[in-house]
Amino acid sequence: MRLDTTTAAAAGALLLAGCASGALTGQPGTAAGGAQAGVANPAIWPQYVDPVPQLPQDEARIVDLLARMTLEEKIGQLMQPDLCCVTPEDVRQYNIGSVLNGGNSGPYGDDLAPAPRWLQAADEFYEASVDRSDGGVGIPIVWGTDAVHGHSNIIGATIFPHNIGLGAMRDAELVERIGAATATEIRVTGQEWTFAPTVAVPQDFRWGRAYEGYSSDPALVASYVGAMVRGLQGPPDGERILPRGKVIASTKHFLADGGTEGGVDQGDARISEEELRDIHGLPYGPAIENRVATVMASFSSWNGVKMTANRSLLNDVLKERMNFGGFIVSDWNAHGQVEGCTVEDCPDPLLAGLAMYMAPDSWKPLYANLLADARAGSIPMARIDDAVARILRVKLRLGLFEAGKPSDRALSGRWELLGAPEHRAIAREAVRKSLVLLKNEGVLPLAPGRRLLVAGDGADDIGRQSGGWTLTWQGTGLENSQFPGGTSIWDGLHQAVESAGGSAQLSPDGSFTQRPDAAVVVFGETPYAEFQGDRPSLQLAPELTRPYETMRRLKAQGIPVVALMITGRPLYVNPALNIADAFVVAWLPGSEGVGIADVLVGQSSGMPRYDFTGKLPADWPRTADLEDGALFPFGYGLTYGAPRTTWAPLDKDAGIAEAGSGAYFSGGAPAASWSFGLGNADMSETVRISAVPARALGGRAEVTATNTDVQEGARRVRIESGGGALSLTNLEPIDLARETNGKVLLLFTMRIDDAPDSAALRMNCEGANCGAWVPLNLQPTNGFVRFGVPLECFADAWVNVARITAPFVLQTQGQTDYSLEEVRLGTDAQQLFGCSQSPQAAPVIRGSEARAKWLFTLRGPRSVPIGSANR
Repeated sequence: MRLDTTTAAAAGALLLAGCASGALTGQPGTAAGGAQAGVANPAIWPQYVDPVPQLPQDEARIVDLLARMTLEEKIGQLMQPDLCCVTPEDVRQYNIGSVLNGGNSGPYGDDLAPAPRWLQAADEFYEASVDRSDGGVGIPIVWGTDAVHGHSNIIGATIFPHNIGLGAMRDAELVERIGAATATEIRVTGQEWTFAPTVAVPQDFRWGRAYEGYSSDPALVASYVGAMVRGLQGPPDGERILPRGKVIASTKHFLADGGTEGGVDQGDARISEEELRDIHGLPYGPAIENRVATVMASFSSWNGVKMTANRSLLNDVLKERMNFGGFIVSDWNAHGQVEGCTVEDCPDPLLAGLAMYMAPDSWKPLYANLLADARAGSIPMARIDDAVARILRVKLRLGLFEAGKPSDRALSGRWELLGAPEHRAIAREAVRKSLVLLKNEGVLPLAPGRRLLVAGDGADDIGRQSGGWTLTWQGTGLENSQFPGGTSIWDGLHQAVESAGGSAQLSPDGSFTQRPDAAVVVFGETPYAEFQGDRPSLQLAPELTRPYETMRRLKAQGIPVVALMITGRPLYVNPALNIADAFVVAWLPGSEGVGIADVLVGQSSGMPRYDFTGKLPADWPRTADLEDGALFPFGYGLTYGAPRTTWAPLDKDAGIAEAGSGAYFSGGAPAASWSFGLGNADMSETVRISAVPARALGGRAEVTATNTDVQEGARRVRIESGGGALSLTNLEPIDLARETNGKVLLLFTMRIDDAPDSAALRMNCEGANCGAWVPLNLQPTNGFVRFGVPLECFADAWVNVARITAPFVLQTQGQTDYSLEEVRLGTDAQQLFGCSQSPQAAPVIRGSEARAKWLFTLRGPRSVPIGSANR
């Protein structure tokens, strides 16, 4: 419906010439030389030139549209809800400018929906946006998606290597071809905008998004940016984008997301303005020169000021000094992290130069508050009109006004283009060129006609080799059947060996029936995305080093070993480097694992089929402490023709204590600094369980060890009667605000032999009586099951998620017998509890109509007494 209000009439040519910049009041003025913390000096930044002047006919149309749009329509254009929390009717009523599908959302509540459903939803949103039955102007909507390594949300699409692997291959022309193939596959399902490429320049690889950056070297990153933008959008020649089968791109995250202190995701880059400009700002030059349509502002801060509302950088540097002609979009609810803001009420980014709010679940109250601010005059109309004009200009460049509904456009519905053979060939080439050889004692290339053993639990797992941002946000819980047409590492190796008359055996634990002539042991990281991948040190979690023992055992039997590492970053792996006869870094190769066999398996003559050409995109660490320097420097990488040298054993001292998996409880024990206890339902008389067997609750309860897939890998709790509370507590509060915003779950893996009469999961926060509970309908299980509860449940009950002291308190009533294996954060629940529901099958967390009542600010949220559900 068209809401009745007064129109902000003609913005006119004065607006389009840029007068809006003078109306920005969101941040104090700049200080020469950046003297004020977090305030940039535009004069020291480079200037760039848009190669195509603004088209007079487009500018005239923008002026006309702005004159006819109501204030409500303009505010609607600034909103970008997630599919979880918006309907076509919402788009029609609120004149929404854009929708997105986040990592765990998809059409009709199914993020694993088949491709035709995505196109169907695209039509529905489009048709709602252009509906003029209420008298509105009907601005067509644009749909954004995280197609960060191929159209990676869609089953059957080509999954390319993640950016760190592309950085290793040093081939900008191939990057452009990858962009073009990705654009084609996006167009098949009806979307028009990808949130790519990431142009971060990671400086600390403890960062969980490091693999999204091409390299730690700004020049290498910059050399790729123009190529990827051209591949996605087409050449910067002023032609409409949709008619040439392309999509709009988004360089991200502006600025210095890869430069935060300690590699903390969404953290603070405490660096000089010169470092900010020369390292992190460099890739934006080629992006602007190739007319990138959008830039995404970073969650992170620069010297204490959140980028999402940093006027000196968004407006004064990016828009005015660097002449960026597109529009700026924020990241997922990032406006809620701006000081003084909440996710529901935050005009500061708009005042600082932002055009579009990515407000996945907070858009309705945010819309209402921005509308009220605009009516009150606290947001100047010139600023609103500048933001809307930039969005309209990009939509005109896209050709959106003339394109018709998505299913009527070129390439739409051509399902054979998803995972097309020519696209898979490009991905396979990228895999080959990304491989980096760190060691070869003569075992490579593998002889194709011999017996090969392939070991490691990642050898036949396409999801694991693809990493995060693959079908789901975290890329976890996937099966090979969800990658039709893809090949695992094992698939490629056994096909290459057996086609030449040899034989291959897959054995995750390294056992074998016939003695092999050589073994490939696949090991490394498991999938993660964003802050879920932040690490305290540059080393694998202990459970991921178990393949080292497989390597040792094989070597002890005289079997040559090739270590093949799946990883999103360089890590300390000296024990594996010492043991193995050859060591290859495969990065995160994606769906075309066959590309690895192309290089590892040679010809019958003994000559390689393809040589190693990959070079390290960043230093490989000497120890797990990045301060100890490089073992292999940036640019290192052997070839088959490299002179053979005698291997000098490496120091096996990691230089820093082993970093755990990030679980609060695992393998039958709490993490360091955590306490594991059992007490009454109100947590009185809690007994700390440091050794088993142990008695508690006045003798009513016993805690013992029980086996999982490892001996004594869980703790069994038997309570004879009455109430009890099993708890994990920490003296120092932990901050789960990022995770709550990201719709992360609290996961707990349990076996329930005798279900209690009733149960609840409680989370406590700092302060007297601070916490809330979620009821659980626990039933007996057949073995261990990983349950999940959304952190949002507790935030919606006003738990202060930024100051959590006990993330897991399992309250039970009545006789019960259960075993606890693990407690951690994640998204890969096998059974999901709602905030007041029974569990349901849940391979991934789904979106829901969000409450987002918690406050993401320095003021802190309210708290309520334990057990209260009142708001």
